[in-house]
Amino acid sequence: MPEKHIVLKHCDFVDPDDMSTYLDRDGFRALERAKETMTEQEVIEQVKASGLRGRGGAGFPCGLKWELARNAENGQKFVICNADEGEVGTFKDRYILENDPFTLIEGIVIASYAIGAQQAYIYLRQEYHYLLDRLRNAISQVAERGFLGTLKIDIVEGAGAYICGEESALMESIEGKRGEARFRPPFPPEKGLFGKPTIINNVETLMNIPPIISNGPDWFNVIGTDGSKGTKVFSVSGDVGKPGVYELV
Repeated sequence: MPEKHIVLKHCDFVDPDDMSTYLDRDGFRALERAKETMTEQEVIEQVKASGLRGRGGAGFPCGLKWELARNAENGQKFVICNADEGEVGTFKDRYILENDPFTLIEGIVIASYAIGAQQAYIYLRQEYHYLLDRLRNAISQVAERGFLGTLKIDIVEGAGAYICGEESALMESIEGKRGEARFRPPFPPEKGLFGKPTIINNVETLMNIPPIISNGPDWFNVIGTDGSKGTKVFSVSGDVGKPGVYELV
């Protein structure tokens, strides 16, 4: 099975503590293209046409989720990046956060622009506390360069509860409550965080957004399978010859 780096394109090539190394590799060009040449709905249409599905497990069409939140008439809206990677033996999101926080942030800003959100959250697994300063530093550098605009990105640390990887329990946790799953419907794009329209995408999903906007949906749509476009990132560990993180078609 061939490797193709889309999500991991900049890992090991940028300094995760120095935004200038990301800019040198055309970082934030996708965001500029989205804001300067596309309406919010056009961004959503690009994501829909790409065929990108959520990489968190459910596989819901990413662009459709964004459109539902965009069309919801309920005032303030939120974007949440789910970085609560709790599955046994899984460390792909950790690898991304360690090596390339800037693409993730760019994906969050594009998502926020598309649905009209002014507040975003990264929900960080408690065991990844050591990455907190790195993420804060990356967000600060992006803000200083003006790429956040009026968007605010906050980091909320989990409390080590596996259930908080589930999106509704995650929202309960951000709200300061015990992390327990909610009854659904309503679903987050209609009534999510603090009762407002919310999109929740995991780290890997959001990492696909800048390359889709940069290269166009047709470029992405021809990669992968009929039912799942693009690549998939895997963690490989245990009694194997070559443990690590792999991005496969």
